[in-house]
Amino acid sequence: MPLTMKDVHRFEAARPRLLAIAYRLLGSASEAEDAVQDTFLRWQAADVERIEVPEAWLTKVLTNLCLNQLTSARARRETYVGQWLPEPLLDGDPMLGPADTAEQRESVSYAVLTLMERLSPQERAVYVLRAAFDYPHRDIAQILDITEAASQQVFHRAKKHLADGRSRTPIDEAAARRIVEEFLAAATSGRTEPLVKLLTADAFSIGDGGGKVPARATAIDGALAVAKFMRGLFKPAQSKRAIIGGSPGIHVTTANGGPAVVAVLDGRVVGVICLEVTAEGIVAFRNQVNPDKLRRATEVWAATDRGEPLFHAL
Repeated sequence: MPLTMKDVHRFEAARPRLLAIAYRLLGSASEAEDAVQDTFLRWQAADVERIEVPEAWLTKVLTNLCLNQLTSARARRETYVGQWLPEPLLDGDPMLGPADTAEQRESVSYAVLTLMERLSPQERAVYVLRAAFDYPHRDIAQILDITEAASQQVFHRAKKHLADGRSRTPIDEAAARRIVEEFLAAATSGRTEPLVKLLTADAFSIGDGGGKVPARATAIDGALAVAKFMRGLFKPAQSKRAIIGGSPGIHVTTANGGPAVVAVLDGRVVGVICLEVTAEGIVAFRNQVNPDKLRRATEVWAATDRGEPLFHAL
């Protein structure tokens, strides 16, 4: 039977939550949109009058579509050019989903999204549904066709895997922004020493250009090496301007709930640096410059007045 307008509205009411789940599961806005659209096609083909709890049905269908996608994505990422990093979402993007609790905010942070790549698809699904959307283990078990006890065990295992990669003291947003602004001032000063002081001893930097834009795919490790790299990154050069077509404006903003530096050229986001800032200093720079992963960021950027850039780079 064709869907009624009521059935369409029921799906559209669930769409924002489904997109937020899919993004956390896949780390890609475009893939999340595709998964939600596939869920709608299955909703369209179903006998919706016989579905007792539409939200549960839609979540189950979406989650299993994403699990299949994650399995195939692992094979695709083995042939990905360079380092694969998640697609960053800028402040104000509805796909970020709920951010009422510390766990919800952490589940969409760029650092955790990157760390979630080390989880199995099942671990990732259980963690996302429980930590970010507060689904009871009973419901998660039904969605994944496992026992409630198994869901609890998988969740604890996933949390342990993620905790192994995060043992720093958190810092509030205002303090993080100040440190990022100090970092930009130091990076453009031409001197390495001020930069080193802002970094932890084990700081690292990694980039994702997708083979389309030059990016350092292997991690740069250690405060001194990272400081030298960042100083060079912000050093003006005609060759860099030629690659991206001009001199981008540099803004400090928020991406995935954390501090970020955004480079914008003619209204187009050409780079997002997500910084992991702690009380000990800047731990990591994760640099996304793959244009395929910056399309949504450009759309969100254009929808809001972001003000004038701090300066123009390159």
